[in-house]
Amino acid sequence: MRNFIPTEHDRSGHDHFFATFLRFMVVEPRHQGDMLAEAAERAARDNVQYLELQIAPITFDALGEMMKAAALPPLRTEADFSRAYEALKPALGQMAALSHAAIDEMEARARTIMKCGTAQASAGCGVTVRYQYSALRTFPAPFVWVQLVAAYESARQDTRLVGVNIVAPEDDPVALRDYDLHMQMFRTLNRLYPGTNLSLHAGEVTPSLVPLGDLDHHIRAAIDVAGAKRIGHGVDVLWEHDPASLLEEMARRSILVEINLTSNDEILGIRDGRHPFSLYRQAGVPVALSTDDEGVSRSDLTQEYMRAVLAYHLDYPTLVQLSRTGLEYGFMPGQSLWAGHHLGQAVPACSGMVPGGSAAPACERFLKDNMKARLQWQLEARFQAFGQDVMKNPLLRSVP
Repeated sequence: MRNFIPTEHDRSGHDHFFATFLRFMVVEPRHQGDMLAEAAERAARDNVQYLELQIAPITFDALGEMMKAAALPPLRTEADFSRAYEALKPALGQMAALSHAAIDEMEARARTIMKCGTAQASAGCGVTVRYQYSALRTFPAPFVWVQLVAAYESARQDTRLVGVNIVAPEDDPVALRDYDLHMQMFRTLNRLYPGTNLSLHAGEVTPSLVPLGDLDHHIRAAIDVAGAKRIGHGVDVLWEHDPASLLEEMARRSILVEINLTSNDEILGIRDGRHPFSLYRQAGVPVALSTDDEGVSRSDLTQEYMRAVLAYHLDYPTLVQLSRTGLEYGFMPGQSLWAGHHLGQAVPACSGMVPGGSAAPACERFLKDNMKARLQWQLEARFQAFGQDVMKNPLLRSVP
């Protein structure tokens, strides 16, 4: 998207953005580790501690062979899904093994590039990385089903896979036609794989892209039917049926919305006051800023915070809360440092402790046993250090 200017033959930011991925596919299968290393190193430069990267570790060729061997029935009802799952059972072990091996290879290559474990290790080695297994929604229903089964099974057997997602243009004709069918697939698989975390791209559409009938339920279905804990984008919330009750439900159930300001501007033309970012916050829905394909948009998380400040005049305490929220709703294992989503109110074991200093033995044990709390404690220590640096900087002290 860098320097993109619409022309007669390339008019749409939406189409220009999504066309990028087909071009990447020529080389990306052989460079997964290189891409992981770059993502981790960029995150470290951006002061990001934790990444959840979207990957599809099993090749489509391998999944296609499994689909052929299973001879799946037509997929229309939950009974069809049950039969299709039984047909794929002989391939479940292979799915998990292929996924695990691909991630092993990718991570080994990345560690080599970043020189992890050596005196020359790059800062990216210190970034905690986990993955969402992401299925593409633009294929025929049987292949989407095979992808999702592979995602759930791989996540069950590999703790590095902390969630499942569904991606690709939501306004694609196949994705629109099968949207409700896909949500039913998630519902069925949730029963077979209880506890699987879902962060689903939903509501990344506008009236200029899809008929009104496809604007009125995508977010709600992702939550109520598919069981998503997080929503990516959520731009069309005001076109949903009864948006007030939907926002109330999202706030009550603490459904996080991943806000992608740069992406929504480039792809959908939605920015500033037209974006529902402020609406979600006003309704009490938890939100966090994310980049959404920063390599395509030539963006980073700092840019997303900067856009939020300039567009919505956010103060520093609000930025701190946005950053805390991102970790609070991450799918990494372990309990939170914060009691009951009350950001800034520590659990009893760490109450009164000062991040960056020594912790009481009970707090140290709690942090050791809970990755999420440990990352949150580290973030608070960084806030402390940042504040001290600001106070020492004469240039920043002189700003009115």
